[in-house]
Amino acid sequence: MELTRADGTPLRVLVVDDEENLAELVAMALRYEGWQVATAHTGTAAVSTARDLRPDAVVLDMMLPDIDGLEVLRRLRAQDDAVPVLFLTARDAVEDRVAGLTAGGDDYVTKPFSLEEVVARLRALVRRAGAAQASTSSVLTVGDLQIDEDSREVTRAGEEISLTATEFELLRFLMLNPRRVLSKAHILDRVWHYDFGGQANVVELYISYLRKKVDAGREPMIHTMRGAGYVLKPAA
Repeated sequence: MELTRADGTPLRVLVVDDEENLAELVAMALRYEGWQVATAHTGTAAVSTARDLRPDAVVLDMMLPDIDGLEVLRRLRAQDDAVPVLFLTARDAVEDRVAGLTAGGDDYVTKPFSLEEVVARLRALVRRAGAAQASTSSVLTVGDLQIDEDSREVTRAGEEISLTATEFELLRFLMLNPRRVLSKAHILDRVWHYDFGGQANVVELYISYLRKKVDAGREPMIHTMRGAGYVLKPAA
């Protein structure tokens, strides 16, 4: 079930890690949950971004190139003493865990970790903090396109569209990330659940299937960004 802020807008999460690829992996997993995510790769950038973003939760690496995670936490707490913080670090010694939690961290995950565990821990933290509420709506809407995740009904401008199970999952993923360019590798991982390895043709094939059903005779919503991937956005 999707979590949102009390006003119905997406939860805001700040991911702080000096390993840019790792930070982006975590960010992608959280965006897939429907959350708004910002990333920072230094402690100074994290404090500045948090000031503007006002996140509902923070994923914070203990070891950063300028100031360490404990000092970042102290500065974050000075801005918002209630924001939940999940430490994400390779330092798994007991004293490090104790230091992080004693300093005010709310939970601790050591590398290597599973993205599912990070998402689950964050969901628990924001629920505990009262920053989120479960969305009661199962309907995703982008422009005049709607899908009901419970009934698996799809409509555009009120007209029903029949999709296969895989087409539905692909469209759902696109609609969870409106206006965001999604690479073929990312789509392959999230919809088909296996790594990119010469399988780009299956993504292209199913995108073409969706276009024939969703965009046929209408202003297009599914767009190809050459060399980058695909994006779904409301018709112009």
